[in-house]
Amino acid sequence: QVQLVETGGGLVQPGGSLRLSCVASTRFFSTYAMSWFRQGPGKQRDLVAQIRSSDNTDYVDAVKGRFTISRDNAKNTVYLQMNSLKPEDTAVYVCNARGPYTSYWGQGTQVTVSS
Repeated sequence: QVQLVETGGGLVQPGGSLRLSCVASTRFFSTYAMSWFRQGPGKQRDLVAQIRSSDNTDYVDAVKGRFTISRDNAKNTVYLQMNSLKPEDTAVYVCNARGPYTSYWGQGTQVTVSS
């Protein structure tokens, strides 16, 4: 069982920045594809960004140019740098680790963008 712990959420004004972190409890971290999802109030959970074991990345159109996903395999950590935040980015951000046969979820961290 892989435990994922997210940190870094909070309240930020529009135009501000936050960096989310997700630490995974597995020595096979480098083999997992890591993703950030988000779930806004009354909405379904949607993929935001993904980084594969090869370091290839993908982003949903709504965050391209504003968010950057990265990973540090030595620290078993995936990051989501979020810049130019908008009120519509308000959501619970959840980390996911996906292997060839398994998928794990964190508990999530709340991001609120409001003035």
